[in-house]
Amino acid sequence: MKRVEEESKTKGGIIIPDTAKEKPQEGEVIAAGSGTIKDDGTVRPLDVKAGDRILFGKWSGTEVTVDGQELLIMKESDILGIVG
Repeated sequence: MKRVEEESKTKGGIIIPDTAKEKPQEGEVIAAGSGTIKDDGTVRPLDVKAGDRILFGKWSGTEVTVDGQELLIMKESDILGIVG
C-alpha cells in the first residue's frame, strides 16, 4: 500500500510547508494477499484489492522502502474503510 499525498495548499490558498504536514492516513492498495486462513483451514478472501483507496489509523502498518518507494505493509484489520 502506498500513501496518497495530500494537498500542499489549503482551500484559502495558504501553502503548508512539508515540516508542518502530517503523514496522510489515506492510501492506495498496490498488492493484496490471497486471504486469511480460518481455523478450519479454509481461506477467507480479503475485502480489499489492488487499486482500492483506503483509510487507515495513524499508527497502522509497518513502513518499508522497496526500490526507493516508501510503502506500508498492514493487516486488513488495520483498514478503517474503503473509499473507492
